[in-house]
Amino acid sequence: MLGSKQKETKRERFVRLTTRRTNEVLDKLRILGGCSNRRMYDYAEKDIRKVFNAIDAEVKRVKALFTDGKRSEFVLE
Repeated sequence: MLGSKQKETKRERFVRLTTRRTNEVLDKLRILGGCSNRRMYDYAEKDIRKVFNAIDAEVKRVKALFTDGKRSEFVLE
């Protein structure tokens, strides 16, 4: 960790925040996995598709925030 007189760099702040936030997302996904217990819950395949379509869509949206502007152009050689 940084001393009290050192200012956190943008890279250090990115690593600190993304590590924490990624772990929070992973923890929530593990908790969601607990809902798969058929002895405790009743659900249909269409319910599961809705849940994971929503998750997949949000992952794609957020991923695009990190990759937009870095697209390479297609060149047919």
